[in-house]
Amino acid sequence: MIEPSSLPGDPSELHLRISYDDELWDTPQADTLERWNVAVLHRRRTHDGGQDPAPSSGCVTVNCPSCTVEDVAVGSMTFHRVHLDRGRNAYWAMEDESEELYETAQVLLDPQTGSFTSEVGELLEYVGSALLVMDRVTLEPQWRGQGLAAVLGIEAVHRLMPGCRAIACSPGITDLSSQRLRDRSEWARVNAKIAQGWENIGFRLYRDNIYLLSPTSQDLEEQRGVLRGRLAELGASWRTAAS
Repeated sequence: MIEPSSLPGDPSELHLRISYDDELWDTPQADTLERWNVAVLHRRRTHDGGQDPAPSSGCVTVNCPSCTVEDVAVGSMTFHRVHLDRGRNAYWAMEDESEELYETAQVLLDPQTGSFTSEVGELLEYVGSALLVMDRVTLEPQWRGQGLAAVLGIEAVHRLMPGCRAIACSPGITDLSSQRLRDRSEWARVNAKIAQGWENIGFRLYRDNIYLLSPTSQDLEEQRGVLRGRLAELGASWRTAAS
C-alpha cells in the first residue's frame, strides 16, 4: 500500500551525486581499492521564501522566479570498487580497509591470489575483472518505508558496475538508533525485510550473509524498470495529495 503523503517531499525529486576522491597516492593499495561515495539528494523548491516544499504544480512554470531551489541531503551510499588484477592482493587490501570488507573477502576471494575463489568464479560470467561491493545504504527515517533504498541502490549499481564481474552486499541494519530494534524478533524481522529488498533486484545469498549479483542478471535490468515505474507512481501520488 502506497502512502505518499507520509513522505516529506516529492520522491521524484530525489537524485544521486556519485563521487570518487582521488588523492593521487601512488601505492598498490590505492590502485586496488576505490571508495565511491553517493549522496542521496532531494531537490527542494520553496515558493516565496516559505519553509514548506512546494509541489511543482503549485508554480506557473518550472523556472518559477518566486521559487528557491536547493539540494538537501537525505541519505548516502558507500561502494567499493575492488580491482582484482592490479596493485595489491585484493584480499589483504580489503582486510586493511574495514572489518565489513574483510568479511566479504573471506567469503569470495582466495587469500593467496586475491582473485575470486574457483567456486565463486564458476558462478560468474566473465564480463569484467573487478568486484563492486555495496557497503552501506542509509536514508533519513522520514524517507524510509516506501522501498526507496532499492530504487536508489539499483541506480547507483547501474552506474558503477561497468568493468565488474560481480556486485556483492551484506544486508543488515546499520542505523541502531531505534529503540524497537533492541527486541530480537523485531531485529530479525527488519533484517529479513532488508535482505528481501535486495533479493528483489537480483541479489542472491551465496554464503554467510554475503549476497552476489551478476551485472548480466536479467533480474537487474527488469527490476530497474519496475522500480523506476514505482518511483514515478509515488511522485504522482505525492503531488496529487499535496495539491
